[in-house]
Amino acid sequence: MPVIDINCDMGESFGAYTLGRDKEILPFITSANIACGFHAGDPRTMRKTVQLALDHHVGIGAHPGLQDLVGFGRREMSISCEDVYDLVIYQVGALQAFVHAEGGSLQHVKPHGALYNLASKKQELADAIARAIYKINPKLILFGLANSELIRAGEKIGLPTASEVFSDRTYQKDGSLTSRKDPHALIHMEETAINQVIRMVKEQKVSSLQGIDVPIKAQTLCIHGDQDNAVAFARLISKQLRKNNIEIERIQHIIAR
Repeated sequence: MPVIDINCDMGESFGAYTLGRDKEILPFITSANIACGFHAGDPRTMRKTVQLALDHHVGIGAHPGLQDLVGFGRREMSISCEDVYDLVIYQVGALQAFVHAEGGSLQHVKPHGALYNLASKKQELADAIARAIYKINPKLILFGLANSELIRAGEKIGLPTASEVFSDRTYQKDGSLTSRKDPHALIHMEETAINQVIRMVKEQKVSSLQGIDVPIKAQTLCIHGDQDNAVAFARLISKQLRKNNIEIERIQHIIAR
């Protein structure tokens, strides 16, 4: 039976004021990517989100980003590999401390926003991220865009990796995500998004905006928790995956198979 992990970005607020939505989404996901303070989040929000994830038996991941609160970490910046290495260690270390303090263990690391997109295409940045994670704990799973430099960097250094796909984003013929600057970057129709996911999991293919089928490895599915219909969509995608005989399981269990 096909199997997929479902991950969602969480703790992307301040003062733990918007954790209500995160709490509602948690029953429908298996992995949580928790902001570490650079693009969003603060110490209290990090601690509260870790507690919620542990209460729901969801795998916990660090979600490090560029130091850009105003741009929510989505603006590209000129940054050196040394700086990337340092900011990843700093942020992952901070979240790992909260996880350990609450009696849990860190499962994975997923870069956020512009850092994720830059490292998906630039080998040297991907290598810096993978090296930082490996130094912290070589058993941590590196989440990266399927077919990207991030996945290759993780595999090269010896990290377990999880190839990520997206339900609400369109793809280019080279397997990259369509830029958010493009009006066709997002998929707004729920049925279209669900059909795309089911095909990626079952057929290991995705149709690009150019109409070309792209081979894709789908191990973990990202759903976004910052949209108005986030909770309803999380519930729906979970239901539809199971209806189509797709098992939903934590990524660490999938990789261990």
